[in-house]
Amino acid sequence: MKRLLPAAAAAAALVVTAAGCSGGTGGGPDPAASAPDAALEPFYAQAIDWGPCPDGGAEFECGVFEVPMDYADPGGRALEIAVKRLPAEGESEGSLLVNPGGPGGSAYDYAGAATSAVSEDVRERLDVVGFDPRGVARSEPISCLPPERMDDYLGADLVSEDGDGDPLEVGDAGVEELEESVKGFVEGCRERAGDLMMHMGTENVARDMDVLRAVLGDERLTYLGKSYGTLIGAYYADLFPERVGAMVLDGALDPELDALETTVQQAGGFETALRAFVEDCQGREDCPLGGEEDGVDAGVDRVADLLQEAGREPLDTSADDGREVGRARVEMGIMGALYSEGYWGEVRGALTDAIEDGDGTALLRLGDRLYDRDDPRAFTNSVSSLVAVNCSDAPAPRDPEAYRRAAEEAAEASPLFGPSSAWAAFTCAYWPEEAVADPWEADAPGADPVLVVGTTRDSATPYAWAEELADGLDSGVLLTYEGDGHTAYRSGAPCVDAAVDGYLLEHEVPEDGLTCGA
Repeated sequence: MKRLLPAAAAAAALVVTAAGCSGGTGGGPDPAASAPDAALEPFYAQAIDWGPCPDGGAEFECGVFEVPMDYADPGGRALEIAVKRLPAEGESEGSLLVNPGGPGGSAYDYAGAATSAVSEDVRERLDVVGFDPRGVARSEPISCLPPERMDDYLGADLVSEDGDGDPLEVGDAGVEELEESVKGFVEGCRERAGDLMMHMGTENVARDMDVLRAVLGDERLTYLGKSYGTLIGAYYADLFPERVGAMVLDGALDPELDALETTVQQAGGFETALRAFVEDCQGREDCPLGGEEDGVDAGVDRVADLLQEAGREPLDTSADDGREVGRARVEMGIMGALYSEGYWGEVRGALTDAIEDGDGTALLRLGDRLYDRDDPRAFTNSVSSLVAVNCSDAPAPRDPEAYRRAAEEAAEASPLFGPSSAWAAFTCAYWPEEAVADPWEADAPGADPVLVVGTTRDSATPYAWAEELADGLDSGVLLTYEGDGHTAYRSGAPCVDAAVDGYLLEHEVPEDGLTCGA
């Protein structure tokens, strides 16, 4: 999934001798021969010493490989990347690399969920492989703040002129407080991971993926990327078009948007998903947002009232970790549950607790899940890696007033989530400019057909982004799913599953513009 930080973040030549790697490739094409230049040949010539996975699962294999931290300096520091594989159940025809999104999502874990993430037919013929991108989880994780300071960064409400946390009315004092918070985050990255934070952009991840492709012995890349994983795939296709085999980009990002435009447009997707949720909720007896006779607008207004009330005075909570459930955490809980229809029952119950009893505990827990916080007193590094990648991938305005103007404009299309989403990008205003990628166009001339999948009411990646990416790629083919939820493949849409499987396994390219219904 592609995650944003709601008001929360408003208030992101040495020869390789890696442990676990050995020389030789075990047959097939010479991986080193596909290295972009001679200085990278040692990385391309690695072999992974596959062994049992530390987290169990006898059917899986795990290992590590190395990549240069800075591709402009291959002889400098190397990073160790963790990788997991589920071997094909039959005779393997090659590898399917997978990525679930993020940034900050673990593709290592996603490969571990291969029995649900990809079909049985795919698992029969392809090895399913996932690697944690650089700076994520098991791959030299980047960490910018200790847990208690991360809580302050994520959970702080914006200071508005009338004190109600309204992200549309952030005064000068609120901007100053926000600047202090986001500057503290960036300085924390400098202190804890100063070198790595300069090389966290997705272009580096795409280059890492090409190293892994070669190490696995595949002449061409077969890839399934979801949400942020589509950006990795788009970068890869643009960098290595001649190595693209079958590539599925599901829940696409638009690579041409800057950091501020991305968060604001993403808020529109959540607004669309919220309205779909409210309509579904009002047809149920236990809906806290009224009945069908009240209408969707009235239900959305009840959510808006809850946000406003939490901005004035935090909700009660039975959590014992000292966190307050203000507007920021209510937003996180709602938005996190809108990623999938499967969560709608939970958010319905959480909203009932909040609206009828003033209890924000369930919303707090839903927000924790959005950022992989299973332990209330600890964090994974997903927030640090999320901000580092987002701020590295696209330029962001440096003037605070640009965010104020963007909040006002976003309120017109996305009244509930737009303003806070605009301020959510503010961390990127202070990210080191030398670490930020230049604007680029994902056209990938010469690549084989790339299948882009878009869901019409996707919460996190608006359908228009899939249209833009498919249109921008010279060989882009658009597959549309008329439905709800974030991403479509293996989400209960048989038509989508059949089209994707046929493309991955037989290279049968669907007709451009094919639409599948719910």
